Amino acid sequence: MRTRKQILGLILASLTLTGPALSQATEEPAEKSWYPSKYGPDDRKGAMNNLSAEATINAAKLVRSGKTYALGVVTGPATPAYPPRSYSATILQSNDGEGGAMGANKVTAHDDIIHSWVGIGTQIDGFAHLGINHRYYNGVKGSVFYTPAGVTQFGTENIIPTATRGILLDMAKYYGKAQLDPGTAFNRKEIDAAAKAAGVTIGKGDVILFHTGWLTKATSDPQGYIAQQPGLGVEGAEYLASLDVVMVGADTAALEAIPFEDPTKPFIVHQTLLAKHGVHVLESINTAELAKDGATEFMFVLGQPRFKGAVQMVINPIAIR
Repeated sequence: MRTRKQILGLILASLTLTGPALSQATEEPAEKSWYPSKYGPDDRKGAMNNLSAEATINAAKLVRSGKTYALGVVTGPATPAYPPRSYSATILQSNDGEGGAMGANKVTAHDDIIHSWVGIGTQIDGFAHLGINHRYYNGVKGSVFYTPAGVTQFGTENIIPTATRGILLDMAKYYGKAQLDPGTAFNRKEIDAAAKAAGVTIGKGDVILFHTGWLTKATSDPQGYIAQQPGLGVEGAEYLASLDVVMVGADTAALEAIPFEDPTKPFIVHQTLLAKHGVHVLESINTAELAKDGATEFMFVLGQPRFKGAVQMVINPIAIR
């Protein structure tokens, strides 16, 4: 049976693909300027500090038609996932299907047990998911909060319920393609241009979603969907964090561009958003219908399952416009 360290290594290796091996060094990071957080050395909320009642009220004003969009994909056995992540379900029946009904009103029932990694399908990354040389958001060492039974800090059950403005930046439209090429990295220039084309100004407390057209590969080419993808570049991640957004997501499995902009720096966009700035990462977001409808801003709502001590979580955010 594989150890937890071996399993994590498999996941990271599969994400990195043909790139260089990740460092296993345990020395202190040379650069410490990214912590403490601007929200204070004891902060654990990160950019979620930028949510406000006013932002929620303003987001509600964006609702005109009342149309709702499920931004989560269906998660099942065929959902593309980084090895060894998988999903299966066991459905239990209260009887043999014929007899054993309970009471005069003959109650029968089914129950279920889900056997699944929670970093599969549409998901949110918590701050404990990915760090920089064993330090995570606000410079907290992994050894302080890690236990095999669940993290004691940064668990996704603590993510604040979110109802704020969502912005869709249609990068496929910006580049004039139905589906962006793998490795295409968009940064500040492209973000600003796409926002201008959408007629929106990114602001404090916003959730930013990118449409690249890549999600269609999840069914047509599941391995290809995972192996490479277009996505956010590190400069773009720094830029969005500077605008005080609370979450950034895309219709891709890793948000950032793979192959990586710098092959020697895998997952630096995750490090930038999660560890350095406390901005949650959203992956495999179903943006297709929003893009089809030409939606640029909407009310974004998320109340994730509150599984204690989890570092990621399968989610189904809702857009309302």
